[in-house]
Amino acid sequence: MALEGICGVDRWPFMRRFDHLQTEWQKEQVREATSNFENPYALMAPPFEDPVENLPKILAHCGVKMDFAHGTTTLGFRYQGGVVLCADSRATSGQYIGSQTMKKIVELNDYMLGTLAGGAADCVYWDRVLARDSRLHELRFKRRLSVDAAARMIVNISAEYKGMGLVMGMMLAGYDDEGPKLIYVDSEGMRCHGNVFAVGSGSPYALGVLDTGHRFTMTDQEAFDLARRAIYHATSKDAYSGGIVRLYHINEKGWRNVSNTDCSELYNVYCKDDHSCDDAGLGDAGCCIHEVPCASGCQQKKEVTENEVSVQVAAVTQEGN
Repeated sequence: MALEGICGVDRWPFMRRFDHLQTEWQKEQVREATSNFENPYALMAPPFEDPVENLPKILAHCGVKMDFAHGTTTLGFRYQGGVVLCADSRATSGQYIGSQTMKKIVELNDYMLGTLAGGAADCVYWDRVLARDSRLHELRFKRRLSVDAAARMIVNISAEYKGMGLVMGMMLAGYDDEGPKLIYVDSEGMRCHGNVFAVGSGSPYALGVLDTGHRFTMTDQEAFDLARRAIYHATSKDAYSGGIVRLYHINEKGWRNVSNTDCSELYNVYCKDDHSCDDAGLGDAGCCIHEVPCASGCQQKKEVTENEVSVQVAAVTQEGN
């Protein structure tokens, strides 16, 4: 056989193996399925049109139950000391908790981070591609990839695969020549600059804390405490969020991992020790009388009596006259 290969005799049709066509077809299928090894932007598309609408129909026809539900809580905000990113670590598939140690903040380079929300496979893959291209950009042009350029790359990818079932809600945070930046991008092709973002199923709870406590003039410790508190309260309300609260800080010196704290430890910090909801700390309606809400969601009860309302109405009437 070695002599046939050297002489080229094995390339003649009558010298090929009987399963030659089948083997070549299998090789071609593998080559198409792994085309992203050579070009990471070229993924094998589903073998039918409009996967978002047609895949549920195919699954229903085949009697296959596939739950694409997912949940998470990630947040980021800017302040005078740079940018803070914070996220939980629970990965879920429907009602099933797949992992409690998922890393949802990805290091793209020494000055830029990205968060994951949505489909884990989609976010992890494209964040890896972005980290690869960021390093290649540094080698080719001798300067770091800007946050805006990274966001445009993700938006272009989302536009290319729109309607294919891509599910991503990402934040890109970093420090470049123009200062600290925080950008939100998603699988619909949206790109938005902002000062405060929260993404995921627990984001409404996190935004409630951020809207109350966020100030641009905060110190580093105040910003770190606010981020941890927001994620903690989201995990206490949202069943799809939990695990470890990871906190990152970005400034002109680059990013650093500030802390990785379990939610149970944050409970001891924010509710049990300092603001426990025991019998002594409950009001008439059974709610906490502390200003900071505890894990049960109780808040300070504020009552306005009828006399106070009457006085306020009278004051407004007199001003109008």
